[in-house]
Amino acid sequence: MSRGKKGHLLNLVLIAVAMIFTIALVLYPEQGFAAGISGLKVFGKVVFPSLLPFFVLAEILMGLGVVRGLGVLLEPLMRPLFSVPGVGAFALSMGLAAGYPMDAVIASRFRETGQCTRVEGERLLAFTNTADPLFMLSAVAVGMFKSPAVGGLLAVSHYISAFLVGVCFKFWGRKDKDHLAELQARKTERTNGSIFIRAYREMMLAREEDGRPFGKLLGNAVTESMQTLIMICGFIVFFAVFIEILSLSGMMSVIGAPIALVYHVFHINGGLVNPTIAGLLELDIGSAQTAVLNAPMLQKLALVSGIIGWSGLAVHAQVASVLTNTDIRMLPYFLARFLQAIFAAAATVVLYLMGMGRVATEAMAHVPALTGVGQALDGHSFWVVSSSAIALWLAIVAGLLVVSMAVGVLRRVRVIAFHTRLK
Repeated sequence: MSRGKKGHLLNLVLIAVAMIFTIALVLYPEQGFAAGISGLKVFGKVVFPSLLPFFVLAEILMGLGVVRGLGVLLEPLMRPLFSVPGVGAFALSMGLAAGYPMDAVIASRFRETGQCTRVEGERLLAFTNTADPLFMLSAVAVGMFKSPAVGGLLAVSHYISAFLVGVCFKFWGRKDKDHLAELQARKTERTNGSIFIRAYREMMLAREEDGRPFGKLLGNAVTESMQTLIMICGFIVFFAVFIEILSLSGMMSVIGAPIALVYHVFHINGGLVNPTIAGLLELDIGSAQTAVLNAPMLQKLALVSGIIGWSGLAVHAQVASVLTNTDIRMLPYFLARFLQAIFAAAATVVLYLMGMGRVATEAMAHVPALTGVGQALDGHSFWVVSSSAIALWLAIVAGLLVVSMAVGVLRRVRVIAFHTRLK
């Protein structure tokens, strides 16, 4: 089939889906409205307070040149480990503290300002696309499963899987000609002066290149952050309604037939089919549906861990929208999410069988679970969510700096020892 015919076929499919969705909204107006309200609650109680401070903070720190200075300090850690520039640690720390799609926003800005190549941006997205700890430790563990031990199990599995994906994607695109040419073109001498002097020099240079007065920088940061957040809100509401329509129309059963067959072959509880489909679309809804099922605890935890690693098409759509103005491709991102889902589920199974969280999860099996993130965080104020996330980010940055400095010192000691032996 020619490329043009494929495009026409895809367009026809999209038109059919849009028409069916519109008709379904007319047939189920009350249910669609309720689903939209639930999506808005998730955005207002979790996403907005978690992301707004970081969006504004990231823009200000990049405009002031702080991020480029940190990049020099963190280069000894990020380059050998993940084959990304040191500024990648900023995207990593923001992703760990604020969750999706913070990593995509920062990677996009790095690419737009020339601080990374296209391939490096794709590597960054591969392993910095992480769920924030608040979601796993509070919303999923306490709110849905009623056990803090579950949060520890899911968080450890999630971050192990992200690290493994980062190491795997270290080799992504390393022979790409455009990537190599761009690296060569921006290659500079990095050995003049100490690492702290070079970091200060890069910070001042970045500030001069930006040139905006602080008032304008702050205004632009708030404006752009709010635009991005409104877009994210739209995706969350849309997918919440879309999943509800799929369930009411019976399409879930049709779409889930292949998954049901696979689950039957591997003796996995058939009740997990619908939550799997919901999780493929939106992680909060899929996780909540999984938690309330009467199924083996290990299977439920493995599925939720895989869903969080996959992050859902709702998040994928947010990432795609953020990357629109760059040449960073979505294919590596999809591959990384699929790989992380597998790694996360496998790590959860291994850690669970080793005893991590097993006693607690078995003890709380009879406790009724909540139905979503909104319920799990009813007692959390905007300030509590924001301040906790910012404190976590500062701790992560400090930890990364300490590790990076230690790696740099060890490498320098090894070089000195090698030269000493030669003499």
